[in-house]
Amino acid sequence: TKHFSSNDWVKSSLDYLGGKKPIGTFRYTPMIGPDILTGILARTTRQSVYDFANENLFEPLGIKVEKTMILKDKEEHMKYHKAKETSVWIMDEQGTNTAGWGLSLSTRDMAKIGQLYLNDGVWENKQIVSSTWIKESTSEHSRWEKQNLGYGYLWWIMKNGFAAVGDGGNVIYVNKEKELVIAIRGYFKPRCKDRIELIEKYIEPLFK
Repeated sequence: TKHFSSNDWVKSSLDYLGGKKPIGTFRYTPMIGPDILTGILARTTRQSVYDFANENLFEPLGIKVEKTMILKDKEEHMKYHKAKETSVWIMDEQGTNTAGWGLSLSTRDMAKIGQLYLNDGVWENKQIVSSTWIKESTSEHSRWEKQNLGYGYLWWIMKNGFAAVGDGGNVIYVNKEKELVIAIRGYFKPRCKDRIELIEKYIEPLFK
């Protein structure tokens, strides 16, 4: 509540960095931690992350995110989570876009990002993202011992690939071995059932 009611989510994320655990201990903070990344990007590129992403990622992939939005209060926050059709990217009052949530994409758009990663950063014969970064970001750099899951840079590391797993059951799943991309987009649903289990048990076996 303190984080989302503040007007600078990057500063708030930095204030909470580390929490009370020892340095080096894995701590999954998907809603708050990644906001530091958009702060770094905005400062480094000297433009909004929305503009940077449009120019370097969305437009080459044919993805359209119509607008940015500031959520002014709890009611607007809840309305956003319940919206069925939206094409926005949430930002704080400083104009910095969110990184761990708040970007609304279609299932097809999510699949395009998965396909880009499957192709080592190449889209329509053009290198959109560095293949070195693709490899580095999808390699294990830490581990969540409780769940026995490896973690790269915002990607969970699976047996045959990697996955971006969002709140409410949104998933981009890439199986390098089968050259398979699976995207699932759902309305926000707290404590939804395990989408990775659904994919590995029931969807992947359909593709020999």
